Amino acid sequence: MRRRTVTAGGLDEILDATAPAAPAHREPAPARERQELRTEFEFELPRGYVDDEGTVHRRGTMRLATARDELRPQIDLRVKENPAYLSVVLLSQVITQLGTVTDVHAGVVERMYATDVAFLQDFYRRINSEGHTHAAVTCPLCHGSFEVDLSGGRLGES
Repeated sequence: MRRRTVTAGGLDEILDATAPAAPAHREPAPARERQELRTEFEFELPRGYVDDEGTVHRRGTMRLATARDELRPQIDLRVKENPAYLSVVLLSQVITQLGTVTDVHAGVVERMYATDVAFLQDFYRRINSEGHTHAAVTCPLCHGSFEVDLSGGRLGES
């Protein structure tokens, strides 16, 4: 096997000569083949967060969690002292907006009604595990099966 000595000027020439041929221009995939990753999901709280001025905030957005979001609460001293606090810290990191409140921190989540926290925990699980906010349900009267979107809307609305 023969070795080839390469100088700085000849390196570009060798790379150009050994580079694979440029692929032919491809048309973008049709819209039905492309899937965009949805990273933020809107929700509507069952009760609503009441701020210091008495304003009720019900609509909000939650983003997909990252590995860092899942790991950060593990080193939080509040979580170490009380493991039940993990969901408060985790939710405060992924809720990006709640009504006009844009700085959602653990104190905000702490002051939410238990019903809303339970809703947000389920919402978090759905978007991060299942990738959507839909749930299959069965009517208790007619036993018909259908799908509902848990991200918001008022009862009885579709």
